[in-house]
Amino acid sequence: MANYIALIHKDAGSEYGVLFPDLPGCISVGATLDEARANAEEALALHVEGMVEDGEPVPAPSTLQEVMAHAENRDGAVIVVPLKSTASKVVRVNVTMPENVLAEIDAFAEAHGFTRSGLLVQGAKRVMEAEAA
Repeated sequence: MANYIALIHKDAGSEYGVLFPDLPGCISVGATLDEARANAEEALALHVEGMVEDGEPVPAPSTLQEVMAHAENRDGAVIVVPLKSTASKVVRVNVTMPENVLAEIDAFAEAHGFTRSGLLVQGAKRVMEAEAA
């Protein structure tokens, strides 16, 4: 199991934000540090699964020294996040939806650092969790 370095930031009046220097666009947030860490694990798994599905190469994790060599990374708190794959195999599926909804999904995903697949998986999981509760 690979471990990726993540950086936690918090501005006054905001939630905790988490970013992964090795994976631009892989971000998450949480109201508490514990929530931010848990959300970071989920975001990392979904982001990497989306990259694999899209045929993109997944970079190897950088060392702490490599991450800290960049000045812009020195203002965040460092955490190590394990890459826990929730799927043993990525499966391509075909879905049907209105064109305007697909455009909205793509715009949101791009603006928030997700892949289309990653956003759809995360949304579906949240709906299922809410219904189970």
